[in-house]
Amino acid sequence: MKRNVKVVSGLNGKKIVQMQDILFAGKKSINWNEVKVYLESYVGNFYEVMDTKDIVYIGKDFPDEYTGSKYTYMLKGANAKVKANAVQGIPELLEIASGKHYRENTGEKHLRDAANGWYRYDSYFALPVYDAEGEVERYNVFHASMLIRHANDRKMYLYDILDIKKETSNPFKSQDFTW
Repeated sequence: MKRNVKVVSGLNGKKIVQMQDILFAGKKSINWNEVKVYLESYVGNFYEVMDTKDIVYIGKDFPDEYTGSKYTYMLKGANAKVKANAVQGIPELLEIASGKHYRENTGEKHLRDAANGWYRYDSYFALPVYDAEGEVERYNVFHASMLIRHANDRKMYLYDILDIKKETSNPFKSQDFTW
């Protein structure tokens, strides 16, 4: 699995997962089956959220949910490409996540797999924007909500990444990051 990412600090000190590559590109649409295959390499792994010391597991349902959720189906064009390319930084997105927020499970669909409710965390990532010569011109920064299900086995599992929004402040140039 190709991963070329690092955690950097933006000018405001916020931790950002900086992706160096665009793995899933195309003029028309994203091949979500390719994204799913990429995600399957994470299944069985777990990561610690530095802010809360929570351990978050990657379950076997994650690739299907990430690529086949209602949220994913609604995404078009550039927004779909952003979600597809966020997959390369999932370990780091979990590690730098903050702002833990609990929600009770209200849907019958998840009575078994999210018996103890849901958590959302905030995380940030940056994707490169290339100039005509193929050089990185700048990075666009995005906010994402990491949706975590708290299962009956008392473990927390990454379920999906939602509400991906481009930060409206000026995009960062590579020199704006602290290495």
